[in-house]
Amino acid sequence: MSQPEAAQRAEARAREATTPLGDRIAAFGPIIGLVLLCAAGAMLNSDFATLDNALNVLTRTAFIGIIAVGMCFVIILGGIDLSVGSMAALIAGCVILFINWASGAFGSPLLAVIGGAALAVVLGGVFGLLHGILIAKGRIEPFIVTLGTLGIYRAYLTYFADGGALTLDNALADLYAPVYYGSFLGVPIPVWVFLLVALLGALILNRTIFGRHVQAIGSNETVARYAAVDVERVKILTYMLLGLCVGIATLLYVPRLGSASPTTGLLWELEAIAAVIVGGAALKGGHGSITGTVIGAILLSVISNILNLTSLISVYLNAAVQGFVIITVAFLQKGRR
Repeated sequence: MSQPEAAQRAEARAREATTPLGDRIAAFGPIIGLVLLCAAGAMLNSDFATLDNALNVLTRTAFIGIIAVGMCFVIILGGIDLSVGSMAALIAGCVILFINWASGAFGSPLLAVIGGAALAVVLGGVFGLLHGILIAKGRIEPFIVTLGTLGIYRAYLTYFADGGALTLDNALADLYAPVYYGSFLGVPIPVWVFLLVALLGALILNRTIFGRHVQAIGSNETVARYAAVDVERVKILTYMLLGLCVGIATLLYVPRLGSASPTTGLLWELEAIAAVIVGGAALKGGHGSITGTVIGAILLSVISNILNLTSLISVYLNAAVQGFVIITVAFLQKGRR
């Protein structure tokens, strides 16, 4: 066992031994909140507790949930990424442009769609790599880097779309549609992909040296450096991981509407960060879980779904309700690691 791993495990054991009972109970807060919300939703509207509605909620959660898995790594590292919504919008626009062009150039619509899907993941990885290099090697604050790229990505999409929208040709949209509208064993494809990404994320975070180094850097970067952790390399790989998650989410999103406009992915960064925080992660880094992030993402979607089904308040206030929930959870977590 390496020195940083031993130090981190010792710290985890000490933290567990000294964690107050109240904090241990609070760790189950997202699960308890989700159960109570589902119970309330079932009482308010009979359509809520149906299989179709549950699959609809999970499908809509998949985009933000996949991005939130990558965001969970970045926040545990002690970083942040404000550009994921704009990044997804630009990737979607580039994928649509590529597929429309490649269909004629390759002479095979199927090959063009496969190439476009691969391009989404590659672009996500490249954008994440650029973020990681600027933050780790350039020593620029993550907030500044990703705030800048937030504007850059969306401006380039608006430029490519000439202020309007980029649209997939009808025949290509029909060919690509099963990626979003298809299902396997009765469960929509996006839900399966979300589940797979979450499982891989949990495996990487909890069972690999890379995951332990991410947590070690988030807990104390100086100590991690003294423990011979390659901090710059881990930071670059972490932002690349988030970029890949954005690419996968965009790969699933493109066939949903078959178009990309300057409003695509608007506020996705807020929803992804909210899912991680509601799931119990600490914004200052060092603590968080993929399971909590998944529950946090589903919980926010359930809130929106209940409001839409019951019409308790205007649908325009859904984001405000989510904002109140985020602030409340952050207040309740105050003082906890």
